[in-house]
Amino acid sequence: MADQEIEQAVSRALDDSPQRNFRETVDLAINLRDLDLNEPSNRVDESVVLPEGTGQETKIVVFAEGETALRAEDAADEVFDGDELEDLGDDDDRAKDLADETDFFIAEASMMQDIGRYLGTILGPRGKMPEPLQPDDDVVETVDRMKNVVQLRSGDRRTFHTRVGAEDMNAEEISDNIDVILRRLEANLEKGPLNIDSIYVKTTMGPSVEVA
Repeated sequence: MADQEIEQAVSRALDDSPQRNFRETVDLAINLRDLDLNEPSNRVDESVVLPEGTGQETKIVVFAEGETALRAEDAADEVFDGDELEDLGDDDDRAKDLADETDFFIAEASMMQDIGRYLGTILGPRGKMPEPLQPDDDVVETVDRMKNVVQLRSGDRRTFHTRVGAEDMNAEEISDNIDVILRRLEANLEKGPLNIDSIYVKTTMGPSVEVA
């Protein structure tokens, strides 16, 4: 699919969107075909870094100790150490609220076992188990990268959605993001582009525009 075709569809979606009193996101709807999605190995489950960013605030929570926790405080929205993790595990309502409000979790690899123990039943079903932070990883760089990440998840449904930008980004930036997503999908689907039935782009409240 030519980049120009993507950009033209994005431009139409932006132009056709009525003015709202809030900042709308731009979303992509992807319809799959010829895949048995009852088979978990056929489902889409990808994290993609958008080159132009998501255009939205992304909430990142870090589980870390010591120096890593101190460095994370300037980059992440919240930081929890081991004791705070245990307290969180004892408060289901607070843990569920945190899981629902947070886009991504990052955790030192050494804490992953405890996170599974205390929060696994809450984070697991939501697809929000933390990205493990290895000893050589820079926590600030990891947080900054995750702020530009979107999740592609089909589950067992033929149609799934993902955020690709915001209405005040230009069409070229948004189409660059879409191009990266489609390239990733085509590389990982069993039959590549043949497994993609149709693609639509739209703002939050605007009409859907088919991407050629």
